[in-house]
Parts: sequence; structure tokens; C-alpha cells
Amino acid sequence: MDIDFSLVLVILVAVTGLIWLFDALFLAKGRRQLVTEAQTQSSVELDEDTLDKLAPEPVLVEYSKSFFPVLALVLVLRSFLVEPFQIPSGSMLPTLKIGDFILVNKYHYGIRLPVVGTKVIPMNNPERGDVMVFKYPDNPRINYIKRVVGLPGDRIRYANKQLTINGEPAALELLAELPSQRGMRRLLNEQLGDTEHQIYIDKTMPRQPAEWIVPEGQYFMVGDNRDNSNDSRFWGFVPDELIVGKAFAVWMHWKSWGSLPSFSNNGSIQ
Repeated sequence: MDIDFSLVLVILVAVTGLIWLFDALFLAKGRRQLVTEAQTQSSVELDEDTLDKLAPEPVLVEYSKSFFPVLALVLVLRSFLVEPFQIPSGSMLPTLKIGDFILVNKYHYGIRLPVVGTKVIPMNNPERGDVMVFKYPDNPRINYIKRVVGLPGDRIRYANKQLTINGEPAALELLAELPSQRGMRRLLNEQLGDTEHQIYIDKTMPRQPAEWIVPEGQYFMVGDNRDNSNDSRFWGFVPDELIVGKAFAVWMHWKSWGSLPSFSNNGSIQ
């Protein structure tokens, strides 16, 4: 079952904040009155421990006051600044490996409200070559990560393992031919806009030529592992309202519980 952590976090912040507010407005006054009366009636000065026992703070209120500031800070950081993700599949190989923990800039493409994703402060638009996290259009509860290939208005063609954008083939440079589960695959450098990055192409997996025109306000996303990626070539475009943020760094690699975390490949994402 997919859990919408953003929604859970918003609910927790709202509940703990409302409990704290309700206590401050209504319950705390009664406790202060009990303490004042006890001090007035006592012939000796009462210490703080005794006063706390006379008018104890409800456990729910105590926990809410403790957790609310922490949860609110996490919500602000995660919703508006930086959010961590783990790479679950090999669709972005060789750029990102299964088990990579990445950081995503949540404000680069504009400030959005948590959960609903409505953009309230526009900033930068996605650029060709960006590695972007977005909500999967067929199931927005799932986050995907791919590379921005097509911008609004672009004509994209994919034929013979070659991307062509507005009639211009993306520059490719062969780096190596490597064995794979399906035979041989090629490791290439690809140039998209100002971004140079590496991609994998399987030699033994032909694809039918196809062409798309990117609608206004939408983007064409493709994985770097070209023959092993479920992307816009199969399910279409990504609307602006489904954008989560720009992936900018790998901070840890941890493939499974049976392995040790590694920090050897930390760095910026190209």
C-alpha cells in the first residue's frame, strides 16, 4: 500500500497544533487557577514539583507540545526546501543506481503547497537535461524520476536508439560496449542542451520509430537506461502540476538491509 507521507505529515502537524492551541486557550487557564488557589491556601511556599502534581498537564497535550515544533520544521523543510528520495529501480542507470539516496530541490521550479501541489510562487522552468522528480501521471501517489528531454512545443522523435529534438539529433559519443543480461549494451555520452550525461542502450532491443509534440505546460521525460525505462515514450507527458522538484545530489548509497551504506559515489547529479 502506498502511503502519502506528505498528507500524513500535514495531518500530524494540524492535529498536534490544534491540541496545543486548544490547551493554551481553554485548559491551561484552569490549571493556572488551581495552582494559584493552592499557593494562596498553603501556609508554606510550594515547590514546582508539588504544583505540577496539583495541576498536571494532560499526556496528549504534553506530547503535542513536544512533537508539534519538530513536525512543523520537517514539514517546512520537506515541502519547500529539500526532500530525500531513494532510487528504487534501474531506469536511470548509469546516472543513478538502485539504492542511491538523492536530494531534491523543492523550490527550484517554484514554491508549491504540500499535498495539493499547487504552485504559489513561480520560479524556474524545467530545462532540457534536468533530472526531475515528478508524480507518475497514471498514479500520482507514486514518485518517478527521469530526465527532461522535451519542453513545451518541442517535436521529439525516437528512432534507431537516437533522440531527435526539433529536427536536431542529440549528440552521442560511444564510450564502451559492455555485457548485459540481454547480450551487449552500449555506454554513451549524450548531450541535451547544456547537460552532458551518460546513457545505456541495449543493442538487441529494437523499438519502433515514434514521434511526439509536447503540449503547452507539459514535459517529455525519458530514463537514461533507454531500453529499460517506463517513461513518456509509453505513457505520455508530465503536466507542470505534477512536478515535485529537481534532483541535484546523491548523498548515500544503500541497496538493501543486507549491505552496508556507501558514500563513495556522493556528488552532484549531471
